[in-house]
Amino acid sequence: MKSKITKLFNIKYPIICCGMTGISRPEMVAAVSNAGGLGILATADLSPDRTRNAIKQVKALTDRPFGANIPFIIPGAEQNAKVLFQEKVKVVNYTLGSGQELIKAVHEYGGKAIATVTNLPHALSAQKRGADALIVTGHEAAAHGGEVTSLVLVPFIADGVKIPVIAAGGFADGRGLAAAIALGAEGVAMGTRFMNTVESPAHDTMKKLSIEKQVSDTIYSDRIDGLWCRAMQSKGVDRLIKQKLYLIRALFNSREAARTFGYPWFKLVLAILLSGYKKAKQLARMANAFMAFRLSMEQGNVEKGVFLMGQVTGIINDTPTVAEVIDRIVSQAEDVKKAISSKL
Repeated sequence: MKSKITKLFNIKYPIICCGMTGISRPEMVAAVSNAGGLGILATADLSPDRTRNAIKQVKALTDRPFGANIPFIIPGAEQNAKVLFQEKVKVVNYTLGSGQELIKAVHEYGGKAIATVTNLPHALSAQKRGADALIVTGHEAAAHGGEVTSLVLVPFIADGVKIPVIAAGGFADGRGLAAAIALGAEGVAMGTRFMNTVESPAHDTMKKLSIEKQVSDTIYSDRIDGLWCRAMQSKGVDRLIKQKLYLIRALFNSREAARTFGYPWFKLVLAILLSGYKKAKQLARMANAFMAFRLSMEQGNVEKGVFLMGQVTGIINDTPTVAEVIDRIVSQAEDVKKAISSKL
């Protein structure tokens, strides 16, 4: 199975595991790469030292290409980015920032840069700055999908740019991969599907709920972590959305977040306070959400925790290994190809 991204990243299949915070850890990243896809290590909740250790773990588990992500909105992101450059991570995926300096640094050692976008202006900007490919994230996606569904967004952006597009949001099987290619994408990036696998560190309760939940059992709000974000409907997410005095609560929660990031707490608080009222509200919600995310991922707590989950959870009905997921997708996509050929 060949496409522009299999050639660009030197992988067997055009299937990517999104860099899910708290979930895309070394074991799962390596499993995806070993199975022929591209695993992307999540670094948002890692200090620079932990990021370096995680990269070394992945390298010990696979000799295949893998990537890592940098969400620039997170404090200390620049320090984590430097670690990726020093370790010469072959593929770097960046979000929520311009990425201009990152792209230059990655290209200097022969790596590739992927920008995650949700609209055409950002896609064009990333292309102009030298990004090698785009992850185009539709409305259906877990976490920070765009306002437009993948069915419309993917072909719209694919028609508007000259670099390869990778479709994200609503993809979990071979039908989705075939559909993405038909829409002009060169492959798919999946989060929720890989979250519910044997190698995923997500709590078993969340994997079980992923099987039970339907396509309508998620909520999309800008009051979860300060950005427009999709999560599983639960008491925990309702509590977070309705939360009052969240600015005060954020001062306490930011201490744990700063410790995890390996970032001085007073600098984090100062950055929040000096960022302006609108930005401060966003960062405060993010600090509170950080703790809620951990409760769900690590403890399976849906009373107080919040779990990021895409609408595609409604067509997920098992917890296979990563290799089984990829083999199944490839086989089903081939069947879809034959079926479409006969009909057309």
